[in-house]
Amino acid sequence: MYKIDDIVPSILVIDDSPETLQIVRFALRRTNYEVSTAVSGEEALEMIRDRGLPHLVICDLRMPRMDGFELCRQLSRWADIPVIMLTAVDEPDAIVEALDQYAEDYIVKPFVVDELLARVKRVLKRIGIFPYPREMPVAIDGLLRIDFPQRQLFYEGQESVLTPTEARLLYMLLRQPGQTIPYDYLLRRMWPHEMVFEDRLHVFVHRLRNKMPSNGHQYIALERGAGYRFDPCVAVEAHAGF
Repeated sequence: MYKIDDIVPSILVIDDSPETLQIVRFALRRTNYEVSTAVSGEEALEMIRDRGLPHLVICDLRMPRMDGFELCRQLSRWADIPVIMLTAVDEPDAIVEALDQYAEDYIVKPFVVDELLARVKRVLKRIGIFPYPREMPVAIDGLLRIDFPQRQLFYEGQESVLTPTEARLLYMLLRQPGQTIPYDYLLRRMWPHEMVFEDRLHVFVHRLRNKMPSNGHQYIALERGAGYRFDPCVAVEAHAGF
């Protein structure tokens, strides 16, 4: 059994400024977070492929080659990883775009360390912490494993490919195992800029179920009129964060 209290939140910080990385890394580690750093979006993506998904990403907006927006777009094709933008860009259009499409929060440099720590804590509390080992592929139980960066699902050793939408939805459900996640939360999180209804959600859940045959156990349970719940074969002590 995995217990949420036993999990140390993992944070990946991406910035091309060594000074910023040093300050943020020291502050987060002092607060008992597990911290990794990268100097570019490309390095960050490679680290995730090797080490697994972080619980939270803190990234700069303006970086060489791959900027923060492109990094967020890449991450969104793998999972629903919350992002805090930490950047010197203080332009209203950039702030609005970041908060509207990519980030949970936006902090302008120079920043106050204690404020950053407070915002990190708030985001993790609201979004929740993925209560499984981070190594890829993630072993959910004896039957089911998932490699989010590769968008591969293995059920009893049989491989299925996940679409970006399926991967995001599955990650959301896995983040709160044993908890019924309301329809409206899933719809707002999955399609924040579209007017969508439960029928679309049902379609993607049906596709996921087909990739995880029940064999007497239904991983994704429907609570009519309320939402969906992920029930692993092995119990997980979950934590409601929505």
